[in-house]
Amino acid sequence: MTLLANLVETSQRVGATSGRLAKVRELAALLRALQPDEIETGVHYLSGELPQGRIGIGYAALQTAASNPPAAAATLSVAEVDSLLTSIAEIRGPGSTANRAAALAGLFSRATEAEQHFLLRLLTGELRQGALAGVMVEAIASAAEIPVAQVRRAAMYAKSLGAVARVGLLEGSTALAQFHLELFSPVSPMLAQTAADVAEALSVLEGDVAFEWKMDGARIQVHKVDTDVRIYTRSLNEVTDAIPEVVETVRALPARVLVLDGEAIAFDAAERPHPFQVTMRRFGRKLNVEKSRAKLPMRAFFFDCLHYEDQSIEDQPARVRLEALAKAVPSTAQVPRLITRSESAAREFYDAALAAGHEGLMAKALDTPYEAGNRGAGWVKIKRAHTLDLVVLAAEWGHGRRTGKLSNLHLGALDPATGQYVMLGKTFKGLTDNLLEWQTKEFLARETHRDQWTVYVRPELVVEIAFSDLQESSRYPGGLALRLARVKRYREDKHASDADNMDTVRQIHAAQSGISHETDKPA
Repeated sequence: MTLLANLVETSQRVGATSGRLAKVRELAALLRALQPDEIETGVHYLSGELPQGRIGIGYAALQTAASNPPAAAATLSVAEVDSLLTSIAEIRGPGSTANRAAALAGLFSRATEAEQHFLLRLLTGELRQGALAGVMVEAIASAAEIPVAQVRRAAMYAKSLGAVARVGLLEGSTALAQFHLELFSPVSPMLAQTAADVAEALSVLEGDVAFEWKMDGARIQVHKVDTDVRIYTRSLNEVTDAIPEVVETVRALPARVLVLDGEAIAFDAAERPHPFQVTMRRFGRKLNVEKSRAKLPMRAFFFDCLHYEDQSIEDQPARVRLEALAKAVPSTAQVPRLITRSESAAREFYDAALAAGHEGLMAKALDTPYEAGNRGAGWVKIKRAHTLDLVVLAAEWGHGRRTGKLSNLHLGALDPATGQYVMLGKTFKGLTDNLLEWQTKEFLARETHRDQWTVYVRPELVVEIAFSDLQESSRYPGGLALRLARVKRYREDKHASDADNMDTVRQIHAAQSGISHETDKPA
């Protein structure tokens, strides 16, 4: 039996250190100490997750339960807590809300103060201690003495990281082979690193490179067995019913069994791709699908094949998967592709993608496997990024290794019409440790007020932000939001009055949307 207190102490130590290796050592030591029936639960808890998912308890009831006087000594085991939470989640019928609250209060009354704090954060989804999936994968590999690549591969296809840990620790590396791509069980898509241009992409990828148009559509994963076709988003939600025209396209393909990776995208009358947010309208529609289809038809373009007929080929090199894709999908339904190591040819291909209204290129090494859910070194994206000089309006306190540092920036631009700053989004990307130290000091020197998570500052600091595009947004008063924003540098040479204003922001949005705007006119 492993006491919950031991797991809580490990969580506290992991949260208190910024070193990745130290986190891995702490987690691995705890995993080795868990009983066989506690391994999955322990991994879930240390990852800030509940195996049961939602248990039907509101925040107020949690706060009430957490107000119970704590137990003087630690007696709860990991397995016992899991069993109690499962029982609470299963309470149904008349009076279930009150009964769940009473059962939860009983659990908290048996927990020490440290355990109560841990359980409250776990149940509210606010347990942030730096035990992210990548760190946990390394900890599992260390605890089970298995190469991390084998654990990472199993984690791609497992229903949970806890299951991988249980199998790895109890059965060894050979048993991890049981985790593989399953039909109608979607996996997280492979992601890409970033390169500034074609030359940089060629410098980091060996051998012949497949350059593909990077279409700004909705990432889809399609599974087919005979006439049964199901479509999933990058977040693994099923959207089959929302885009029946894509279902029809895939159903007509000659192969009996397929798993394909691709993009669904809507085009305008001039065969130019609609902005991303326009394409995404189709995915939120459950009613009047045929009306939406007539107004905004979708097309699918595929760029990878993970399963072909009786073979699961996600572990095969990209060249093998592309050969299968060519057999399965006609060229008209494939993303345009050029295989070359010629920088000039790739640059022309890049220019053609931009001219057609797309984001840029993907560059893919032909000898690499598909790494589901990972930002694999074999894929590189090359995108034309816009930049804006924006003003920092506030910043949020960081988590994990950024604990104690002001990290997530609130970015804004002055609206000349109102004289007020308009918020355009947030980003914590692109910040080095030195920048985190510097900006925390500068923000605190300009603090006007704060709440629990955020420090609001005088609008004085100007930061250069790279972003992919601007999208319409009801979340912000200006109606526009930055997409894929990243810090390039602080412009200490500029005052806030020198930063870009909302007229410039609206002009960029108008240009990317292909609509006229009065600020497009020359001065």
